[in-house]
Amino acid sequence: MPKLLTDTGLRFLWISVVVVILDLWSKYEVIGKMSLSESIQVLPFFNLTYVRNYGAAFSFLHDASGWQRWFFTAIAVAVSVVILWWLKQAGKQQRLLPVAFCFILGGAVGNVYDRLMHGYVIDFLDFYLGQWHWPAFNLADSAIFIGAALLIIDMLSAKNDNGGEK
Repeated sequence: MPKLLTDTGLRFLWISVVVVILDLWSKYEVIGKMSLSESIQVLPFFNLTYVRNYGAAFSFLHDASGWQRWFFTAIAVAVSVVILWWLKQAGKQQRLLPVAFCFILGGAVGNVYDRLMHGYVIDFLDFYLGQWHWPAFNLADSAIFIGAALLIIDMLSAKNDNGGEK
């Protein structure tokens, strides 16, 4: 196997591939078996609810005139390119950081696919407490969250140059 794939952060790209496959599979299950806005209670605090998000996180800019589709797509593509470049630069000794970036990359690609193919992102995971609902999200968003959490863990556990904790 080429050293590029074994000695750099690119060795963790399989995580991104798994995230994209699971994300797209779950979304096509939802659109194939549910009607738009249909909600199925799974647990007393969790529904599967098919919604379309024309904006970004928490439906930010969902009611804009359509330009946001291309804006958010361009941002995600640019971030993905930077992540791939960084993964190629990452050394073999690095583990947590490239894994975090691979989760983020997989989530970004899953949502970019939706924006390009549908013009919106398919969301369906609906958690709530009483009448208060967290904004619906999907597996790609979950992967981005996991990647961000791993970045924070890496940052908090990093050592500074003199061996002490930051």
